[in-house]
Amino acid sequence: MTTNFAPMPDAHGFFGPYGGQLVPPFLKEAMDDIAKAYAEITQREDFQKELHDLQVDYVGRPSPIFHARRLSDQLGGAQIHLKREDLNHTGAHKINHCLGEALLAKFMNKTKVIAETGAGQHGVALATACALVGIACEIHMGQVDIEKEHPNVTKMRILGATLVPVTRGAATLKEAVDNAFEEYLKDPKNYFYAIGSVVGPHPFPMMVRDFQSIVGREAREQFLKKHGKLPDYAAACVGGGSNAIGLFTAFLGDESVRLVGVEPAGEGTNKPGRHAATLTMGKPGEIHGMKCYVLNNAAGEPDAVHSIASGLDYPGVGPQHSYLKDIGRVQYEVANDEETLDAFMRLSRVEGIVPALESSHAVAWAMRTAPTLGKDVNILVNLSGRGDKDADYVAHKLGL
Repeated sequence: MTTNFAPMPDAHGFFGPYGGQLVPPFLKEAMDDIAKAYAEITQREDFQKELHDLQVDYVGRPSPIFHARRLSDQLGGAQIHLKREDLNHTGAHKINHCLGEALLAKFMNKTKVIAETGAGQHGVALATACALVGIACEIHMGQVDIEKEHPNVTKMRILGATLVPVTRGAATLKEAVDNAFEEYLKDPKNYFYAIGSVVGPHPFPMMVRDFQSIVGREAREQFLKKHGKLPDYAAACVGGGSNAIGLFTAFLGDESVRLVGVEPAGEGTNKPGRHAATLTMGKPGEIHGMKCYVLNNAAGEPDAVHSIASGLDYPGVGPQHSYLKDIGRVQYEVANDEETLDAFMRLSRVEGIVPALESSHAVAWAMRTAPTLGKDVNILVNLSGRGDKDADYVAHKLGL
């Protein structure tokens, strides 16, 4: 039952040159307190049991792997398999780390959990986890995303979370992060900032990765048991990068498995401000308390970004992804808005599975790649979430 943790990061929270704690001294003390409490709680048998039992009886784990046979046959070439994180309680992978963070906040006797959300999946999952453990929850969300992802907004309010609309700047995910962090700074002693991805200052990139690593551990065991071998490719969308690192971690030591992260090309990587392909087009820099690849403008500030998927709308990326790019262990590709919409509709109508727009980026890459490979090649895609939240938006956009 005990989790096996990867050897990264180092004691200071660095993955190679990326990560760390780029925060003022008083906030570093708060981050160190979280790291200490996390190290303590993860060694406790009662915590491990409680988390495991919730994963099984509350989340519904393990999530299955589905062979998308009809889609694979239509495309020709490689076989596409889907790790069905969309079937989790709350509809995405986010519940995996939200349960862990809520339990940790309760263990630390915090009075309120604060978070940002883009597509709303993290917000819904955290509101759910906070309702479960009995702790106040406050979610900051960009006004653009509130209007775009209304079903998730309604769910958060039903679950008892306080929703804080963010109207400044582009009014999307980056601004929501900024706003939530400012609120957290008012009282870091009593508040807990539950970061929604493998980003931010140490220990969050490590901690969220650890909670999400159950995805890859399950997938590796399931695929090996069913097929007698590992997949040839394991792919996932990348914004901040939590679902991708959750899948990749179990396969990092398997050289036969090619790992592919798919970023949002938006309206085109040749259009600054109209994509969010951070690892593809960005450079090493600093954002939100960490060193990582960043999309900066001419003034050296984080650039405006765009993706049809609100959850990928971020000008930074997880520090471990930055390191894995540099050492060449993960191949980072892109899918644009048009390809993503096509993948969304194709999977819906061919397999009866409505995917999140975020996950549709990885599906789009698989659809583009499968015809170039042999029929004996297997592509495992992490279907990180379902598309209930996106259905009205897509229907309106396509005139359905």
